[in-house]
Amino acid sequence: MSTKQKIILYYFREGKSQRQIARELHIGRKTVKKYIDSYQSSIEGVKGKMLATGDTTIPISSEIVSAPKYDSSSRGKRRLTEEITSKIDGFLESNARKRSSGLHKQLMKKIDIHEALRSEGFQIGYTSVCNYISGKEGSSVKEAYIRQRYDPGDVCEFDWGEVKLWIKGSLQRFYLAVFTTAYSNYRYAELYERQDTISFQQSHVNFFTHQGGVHRQMVYDNMRVAVKKFVGLSEKEPTDALLQLATYYQFGYRFCNAGKGNEKGHVERSVEYIRRKAFGRRDDFDSLHQANQWLKTRCKELNEAHPNRESALKEKEHLYALPTAPFDCCSLEQCRVDKYATVMIGSNRYSVPDHLVGKMVSVKVYAHSIRCYDERTLVAEHHRSTDKHDWVITLEHYLDTLHKKPGALHSSVALERSGESIRKIYQGHFREAPRDFIELLGFMHQNQVKAEAVQSAIDELQKMGCREVTADKIITLCGQKKTGITTLPDNEIARHSKAQLARLSKMFNQTSTSTAN
Repeated sequence: MSTKQKIILYYFREGKSQRQIARELHIGRKTVKKYIDSYQSSIEGVKGKMLATGDTTIPISSEIVSAPKYDSSSRGKRRLTEEITSKIDGFLESNARKRSSGLHKQLMKKIDIHEALRSEGFQIGYTSVCNYISGKEGSSVKEAYIRQRYDPGDVCEFDWGEVKLWIKGSLQRFYLAVFTTAYSNYRYAELYERQDTISFQQSHVNFFTHQGGVHRQMVYDNMRVAVKKFVGLSEKEPTDALLQLATYYQFGYRFCNAGKGNEKGHVERSVEYIRRKAFGRRDDFDSLHQANQWLKTRCKELNEAHPNRESALKEKEHLYALPTAPFDCCSLEQCRVDKYATVMIGSNRYSVPDHLVGKMVSVKVYAHSIRCYDERTLVAEHHRSTDKHDWVITLEHYLDTLHKKPGALHSSVALERSGESIRKIYQGHFREAPRDFIELLGFMHQNQVKAEAVQSAIDELQKMGCREVTADKIITLCGQKKTGITTLPDNEIARHSKAQLARLSKMFNQTSTSTAN
């Protein structure tokens, strides 16, 4: 606009030629001529209307005082190259695959695609990305939230979200427990296999421990783990689980009205935000533990990058103090041990030591584990299975029975569920000697020797020239290492000793063979 004003001033007031104006302002003569002609035609148009109508109040044309406009409709995209559009199309195709797999809540948004492109080194503006995607998918209307004011440590909101992840190649559904503080917008999240009472309580305990304190009020929607029943049109009765937490940690609680997600807009937004930021680009993990560690890292990065990160530190100073010990989040059940030395929790069976068959045991059911007690003694602990009609069995629980019935080992579910390393040792060296293998298992259990140490001892025996690996030899070698006796050094005496041991082993094997014949 400044250049246009100078052109008009130089030409009409100072009488400079178009060539001279172009030279002084370092612009093309065609540009100078365009502005002068546009100005003259606008002025003449206004004069013509006044003469024709006799009206002297006709407003001037907006073209006279408006800034220059450029027609960029035919101009090519300089930043939005074919390589970038190909990348964007790839992200959009990934979103389409997620929609077809039921992962519509984990789609990458425009801002995520832009961040991904920038992280790969592409210099592209957010507006260019939005315009390209909108041209292919169209735009949507977003919900509006009303901004409110909160005091530090006053309110924290909780909500559940659903996420689908690939765990070792299997698509599984998990539940995202999300906490968001109203004052600082600090976010915390964990993944659970169930959206039940125990997971609800455990997520709160972990969040309070993580924060180092408790907020004065927690806000919930009408979730079943928090609301027991409706009383009248608007009153809700809390569940026993919520009352236990509120009593133990001494916080108040409030429920939203039905269908009013904006009443807890912080966490409503956070569920979608965390799910997208954490699992929009990565949704394949080896285990739930690995997925939770990844989620913890992403939440930390998001909180550190938030503009209100200093407010989160300030808010911790205003939280209620934690109790001396955390709340024990579990359900207690009394179970009778069946003939398979297992207890049934839900539709799944969990093993206990076989000497407890027929007895009653106490079982604490946690969010991720099962703990079995004989009176007050912990006798078994298992990871809680998410399958139906599953058998979760520990081989060591059946040693007493296997000593009496060694032939039952080969086809037992206990051996099948024992782990690849144990099965490898059995199949490789003890398939025809189950009693010796059971003796080895007893030694491992009593001395807390891992399968890796046993396999290491087997490898060392084979290097020494032993043709037959027995339980006695493994136990002897593992016992030497446990008491601090190391392998002989590589000198003449050691080599002579190893050769003598190899000859003795060969003689023993020959004697055993001739006796068998």
